[in-house]
Amino acid sequence: MATITKISAQKRKGRYNIFLDEQYAFPVSESVLIQFRLAKGLEIDAQLQAKITAAEAKAQSYQLALNYLAHQLRSEMEVRRYLKQHDVTYPVRQQVIERLHQLKLVDDANYAASYVRTMKRTSDKGPIVIQKKLQEKGIAPELILNALDLYSDGALLANGLKAAQKLAHRYRRLSFRQQQQKIRLGLRQKGYPQDLVSQLLDRLDLQKDDATEWQALVQQGRKAWRKNARYSDKQRRQKTKQQLYRKGFALLQIDRFLAEQPVETEKAGND
Repeated sequence: MATITKISAQKRKGRYNIFLDEQYAFPVSESVLIQFRLAKGLEIDAQLQAKITAAEAKAQSYQLALNYLAHQLRSEMEVRRYLKQHDVTYPVRQQVIERLHQLKLVDDANYAASYVRTMKRTSDKGPIVIQKKLQEKGIAPELILNALDLYSDGALLANGLKAAQKLAHRYRRLSFRQQQQKIRLGLRQKGYPQDLVSQLLDRLDLQKDDATEWQALVQQGRKAWRKNARYSDKQRRQKTKQQLYRKGFALLQIDRFLAEQPVETEKAGND
């Protein structure tokens, strides 16, 4: 049986070195020092030392989890994954998680609610994307549904309309039909359900403007015309017409644009 002959503080606050029979033996945290009432002159057998070692592993793992939680809220799965990445054994992970639950430092219901409130306030993401993100964090389905109830219909409509307006501005140089398609796709990708997307497009109240449509066609048409310059005049016009039609422009407008382009009779075919 060994005897504690010296206890010295480390440079790291709350950490101590234990010496047995004048020889360095092991380090402990302050919580373990207090828990086992470690003091000079205390005799330590193998069984007690094993308990101290186990308690120290738990204390260090708990502190590791606290450091991880200090920066932001985390889901239980995130904490478990973090501890595992730092080689914390499964039994110790369980003990740490139980203690964090008791202290409400890990609470998936609170995490989900906080996440939804933050996304509602700071982003234009819809409920489908939010649900997927929470699923990736390991949140249980019922907790996700409860949290999504915090996203009121009014807030969802307001955020969706802002997102739709941004998309409309981004795609303003496209044909009216393609602009609508891009807005619809963009809203779906942001996580808004199909029925709400249709409602948002109605609220957006986009109006087709012939002058704007023509300007967009000319811009897209010039790009296509230059791109197809290597073809014969007939092929060039054919390909340009097909490309503009796929972009949603009306055939009458496309024909008008092509009629304004000079005829090149000497261009060799090279399909």
